[in-house]
This record gives sequence, C-alpha cells and structure tokens, in this order.
Amino acid sequence: MVNLQGKTALVTGSTSGIGLGIAEALGRAGANIVLNGFGDVDAALATIAATGAQSAHHPADMRKPDEIEAMIAMARERFGTVDVLVNNAGIQHVAQVEDFPAQKWDDILAINLTSSFHTTRHVIPAMRARNWGRIVNIASVHGLVGSAGKSAYVAAKHGLVGLTKVTALETAGTGITCNAICPGFVLTPLVAAQIDAIAKRDGISMEAARARLLSDKQPSGQFVTPEQLGNLVLMLCSPFGDQVRGAAWAMDGGWTAQ
Repeated sequence: MVNLQGKTALVTGSTSGIGLGIAEALGRAGANIVLNGFGDVDAALATIAATGAQSAHHPADMRKPDEIEAMIAMARERFGTVDVLVNNAGIQHVAQVEDFPAQKWDDILAINLTSSFHTTRHVIPAMRARNWGRIVNIASVHGLVGSAGKSAYVAAKHGLVGLTKVTALETAGTGITCNAICPGFVLTPLVAAQIDAIAKRDGISMEAARARLLSDKQPSGQFVTPEQLGNLVLMLCSPFGDQVRGAAWAMDGGWTAQ
C-alpha cells in the first residue's frame, strides 16, 4: 500500500476519464486532491470525497499561464503545498498537416505541452526545499510513435517526453522524480466517439467497431483503464519509484512492441 497521507496532489484535466481515475487512486492513498478541468465538477468532487480525501477544484484554462499560476497558488493556500503533480490535461484534433487549423495547433501545443512546463516550473522550488516530489506527465503512445492525421498531438506528446527527461536530469540528485506514462487506447469519451464513428462509417456493431479500433494498434485487444494508470502513478509515488527517473513508461497493450 502507498501512503500519501499529508501530501497534496494536483492533477490537471481531472474532472473525468484518465485524470479522474488517477486522482481517485491518489485520494485512496490519502493525498489531498486538487482537481482541474471543465467536466462535471460536482460529480468529480463527489468521486474524490468517496475516497475520504479532501479536495478542491480550480477551473484554470491550461492555455493561460496566469491561470495556471493562480491554480498553483490556490493549491498552496488550501493545502500548504503541491507534493505530487500529474500533468494530464490534453485535447486532440485530427487533420492532415496541410489542412490543420493553425489555432488548433496552437491550442494543442499549449494545453498538451506548454502547460506542463508552467506547472512544473512553479512546483519544483518548493519540492527542492522539501527534497521530495513526484512529477508524472501523462504523455501517450504518441509520445513514442506517430500516427497520420495527428501532427500537433504527436509533436506535443513527443515534446512532453523530452521535457520529462530534462526535468528528471535536472532533479536527479534530489528526492524529486519526473517520469512520463505513455498509454495506448483508454476507453475515454474521446475514444468512445471514435468507436461510434467507425460503427457508423462501416455499418458494423459497436462491439465489432471496438475490436477493429483495437486490432489496428493494440495487440492485447483490451483497453488500458484509468484504474491501471492510477496504480502506476501510485507506484511512481512510492519508495519503489525512487530510482525511476526520466522514464517513458508504455502502458499500451503491446502497441509499441510491434
């Protein structure tokens, strides 16, 4: 069991899906939780309350550095510090490079990559002062490989893996660790929409569409779950993770083993 009593975790993009699953796991381990995102805030707070953890929510727009700074300040005012930072916020858009809207590119890079730079730079000084901290960047299998139509997402996630490595090297002599997790397909609302689109396009059942989506990339034929990702984050927060530094940990059902 991982004991995070007395520590505070900030999880960006955490009102649903992967982020909420990770926040719930951290809450069960005893951490105070700061949520962020534009989903169903009341439901997310209730999910964390069910773990017995204290929680708060900040609606920072992760494209805006001043709002990110305000979110960190709120976390410190409410709970004293940020001990665990999970950079999970992300958006997606699919189009060929020549058709990719410039504003979509800017938004994806801002949310999926640059926001993690801002959160990280704000939390590291206090982590250094305490000589303990955990930074976990939720990258993607697309931080390791590419897929057509996803230029901005792939660029951002590759950049996030790079940021992870540099942060890990700069904190290597301290009690701070920084790692990336690279999930394959997780059954989030975004992926569910892809399954629905395949079913409609090909005139097949949702079950067949699900199998088709997975068979294209993920040899296990199974989705990664938010709970599995949450437990991996807990391992990285435990003493077992003390010397896991700068890793890009694939949890992808074999996707990148091919």
